[in-house]
Amino acid sequence: MSLNNLRQRIDALDDEIVERLGARLNLVREVAVLKQQSATPVMQPGRVDEVKARCRARGAPLELRGEFVDALYDLIIGEACRIEYEAMSATE
Repeated sequence: MSLNNLRQRIDALDDEIVERLGARLNLVREVAVLKQQSATPVMQPGRVDEVKARCRARGAPLELRGEFVDALYDLIIGEACRIEYEAMSATE
């Protein structure tokens, strides 16, 4: 397999990652509505810990370092919280 072939495969996977992140963040907008209706706080540390632990466990057999998974989910969760705050303030 050539370098170009491998890069094309990586690009295709990157496209999938971005699409799935977009889908995840669209669900976050729906979560924001429900949280606002039930007066649930945006940041829920227990849920954050649960998500990160689940993803670390899922990543371990794939040889993804726990530190990498944690850093990645810190970014994803940070963006999710930003979107939730934005969505909640837009409907006030």
